[in-house]
Amino acid sequence: MNFEAIKSIYLAEMARTRRTLMQSVISPVISTVLYFVVFGAAIGSRITEVDGVSYGAFIVPGLIMLSLMTQSLSNASFGIYFPKFTGTIFEILSAPVSYLEITIAFVGAAATKAIIVALIILATASFFVPLEIQHPFWMVTFFMLTAITFALLGFIIGIWADNFEKLQFVPLLIVTPLAFLGGSFYSIKMLPEFWQTVTLINPVVYLISGFRWSFYGEADVSLWMSLLATMVFLGGSLFIVHRIFKTGYRLKP
Repeated sequence: MNFEAIKSIYLAEMARTRRTLMQSVISPVISTVLYFVVFGAAIGSRITEVDGVSYGAFIVPGLIMLSLMTQSLSNASFGIYFPKFTGTIFEILSAPVSYLEITIAFVGAAATKAIIVALIILATASFFVPLEIQHPFWMVTFFMLTAITFALLGFIIGIWADNFEKLQFVPLLIVTPLAFLGGSFYSIKMLPEFWQTVTLINPVVYLISGFRWSFYGEADVSLWMSLLATMVFLGGSLFIVHRIFKTGYRLKP
């Protein structure tokens, strides 16, 4: 394992974040805070509590997971696509670096950036509502697994995409709607029984539910179902990346 190569690519990706601080960190934080203020004020005035938790505090885990998923996905997809687009990917391919090391570096950097943004959002939310983290170990577990899983998914999208439209297709038209319909702003128990059953098809429900349980000990599905779904999601992403490189795919424009 070429750890120096992994470190170099990782640091280069993190340096790009510092150069685009407004786009990479400040913009998603502001967007999430606006979600929090608008939904908290508009809906919170009508729904005071959900499962014994004030509505403002209830939506915080969902907002953090929404940000974590979208940021991991977009950072990883753009991180690997942009070198392909500009042709600088050849600098990486000509170096003594394996595809595994490239994947670790880009996915690690994307997950790190998403986690930083999510932690800033968590700290910001604590100024608006009282937060309680009952199970910090499980919070960190879901935090890390979700960031890595969606960074892997973003890496796959970045390899697949051959234009910027494809790069935005999955985040905008698939992941964000699934997150909104996955209980980010409500408990699925509030839905009619039929729609509760339909909603359980949505894999994002399990990610958000498990993360929310780590805060308040209340969830729409059991902790173990959430953990199992997260691990299946992660395993599927790892398998796809493995198959991409196993079949001889080359990271070229």
